[in-house]
Amino acid sequence: MASSRDDFIIAIRSAFLKKSTQQKFSLLTLVFFSLFIIILSSLDFKVIRYSKAVINELVYRSSFIVSVPENFIKDSFIQVKDYTNFFNKYKKNISELESLKSNYVSNEITEYENRELKELINDYVSSSNKILAKIIVDHDSPFLKSIIINKGSKDNIKIGTNIYDQSYLVGRVIELNYKTSRVLLLSDLNSNVPVTIAPQNIQAIVTGSGVDSGKIKYIKSGLSGQLIDDSIVYTSGTGAIFKSGVPIGKLKFFEENSTNEYKVEFYSDFSQLKYVFAEIITQTSILPTTQESNENSVEKNNPLDAKLKILEDELNIIEESNKKFQKENENLKSEINNLNYKVLNLNNKISSQNKTIDQFNLDTDELKFLRLNLTYGHKCRKSLFNNKGFIVGSAGYKDCVLRKGKIDG
Repeated sequence: MASSRDDFIIAIRSAFLKKSTQQKFSLLTLVFFSLFIIILSSLDFKVIRYSKAVINELVYRSSFIVSVPENFIKDSFIQVKDYTNFFNKYKKNISELESLKSNYVSNEITEYENRELKELINDYVSSSNKILAKIIVDHDSPFLKSIIINKGSKDNIKIGTNIYDQSYLVGRVIELNYKTSRVLLLSDLNSNVPVTIAPQNIQAIVTGSGVDSGKIKYIKSGLSGQLIDDSIVYTSGTGAIFKSGVPIGKLKFFEENSTNEYKVEFYSDFSQLKYVFAEIITQTSILPTTQESNENSVEKNNPLDAKLKILEDELNIIEESNKKFQKENENLKSEINNLNYKVLNLNNKISSQNKTIDQFNLDTDELKFLRLNLTYGHKCRKSLFNNKGFIVGSAGYKDCVLRKGKIDG
């Protein structure tokens, strides 16, 4: 019996010593060890908590140390990339700056040449100065596109003065007061501006459409096919109404009633205007060489003449204002007289109506007395058989009748 038991134990040991059995035993051991760890982690022992903290700290520190080379390489790559982009932008900005400097010099040369040519053509030199103005009233309707600014004749504003939003044209002055002016916007239906369309160099007129865009009108036949989208529209100066070379907007293509049309999209949004610039243009005459000797005396008299002119303008404005006030006072006096006459007529009418009402009340009371007198008159009349009665026609008789024959009220 003992020998058979020993043989069974030896057989089990030999089975465990085989390679496949050893692998199964190792796997089973790991499973049991994992279950043991899970059970221990669910138990809230102090030793287990400390063990968890130590393991977490070791894992965090190890991951941080391992990730240091990777993060260093990654950050270095990002810095190199940012530096490359910054350097490319720097070179691009340098080239644009050089181009702008050359364009600025070219513009200055062109401006000087234009000024010199104007001096040769005309007998005067014009200089402009822009003053800031605030919009105090904005008249916006389907038919009227205008604004009122807080600058007038006292600020040297004149009829036809050009109004700008920064460097973009928005309209011109059409009405002038001492301290205010009305500006007709380019989008108004009555606005007509001679323009040049670049780069085709086509002459046309831009009219307002009542909305925030303009229409191309009066263009020569055959030239409309040369227009392209996003062409620049600026004033041509034809008619000497607007200064030449002032940008207005760009051409935009649209289809209307199966026909191809172009509209002008203004650079400025007229509904968002708060401040504008009014261009004050002054002209200085070019004196001949023979008048150089009188130049000093003219310069001395110019300030006095300017002051006298300003005073004369102010006096004219005050006189016009007084005339307007006098006319308004006369109109108000006539309206007051008319109102007094109407009030008097109404009072007479009311008194007449009151008299009619009083007469009606008297007639009503008299009719009531007569009706009661027919019924109760014999009770109130004094006679041989009625010593307590009253004489007919007396106040007591009337009161008795109204009391329906009761003598002792």
